[in-house]
Amino acid sequence: MNPQAAQQYLRTKVMTATPEQLQLMLYDGAIRFGDQARVALTAKKFEQSYELISRVQKIVLELTSTLRHDKASDLCGKLAAIYAFAYRKLIQANTSHEIEPLDEALELLRYQRETWTLLMQQLQKAKASAMAKTLDLPSPNARMEASISMQG
Repeated sequence: MNPQAAQQYLRTKVMTATPEQLQLMLYDGAIRFGDQARVALTAKKFEQSYELISRVQKIVLELTSTLRHDKASDLCGKLAAIYAFAYRKLIQANTSHEIEPLDEALELLRYQRETWTLLMQQLQKAKASAMAKTLDLPSPNARMEASISMQG
């Protein structure tokens, strides 16, 4: 795929994504750039690692800025602290050229991504259950989900 087509595809994907999907995309991007930065640090390609870690830092700042403290101040405060810790670790990795602080930040981001994925799955189940009630259909259950996952 040529770079212009890839850029257009990404733009379309972002513009049509739900807020939940955008959050997941941010986690995915941060982890991908972090993994690439780890490879660059290992190869002692410090300019490349700097650029990649800087991208992760920008994503962490975006994650921080999207917190809605007016909706869930306690949860947002805890997430802000996690993101601040990860950001400090990224700065440390960038300035010291050490892999360990980068790994610590990536571990947190991976954990947050997994948590977000589980939350999205629960949200989808709740939406499906609510939709089933409006259509007078039975709510999804484990047996139905197993049947669906076996089919495709």
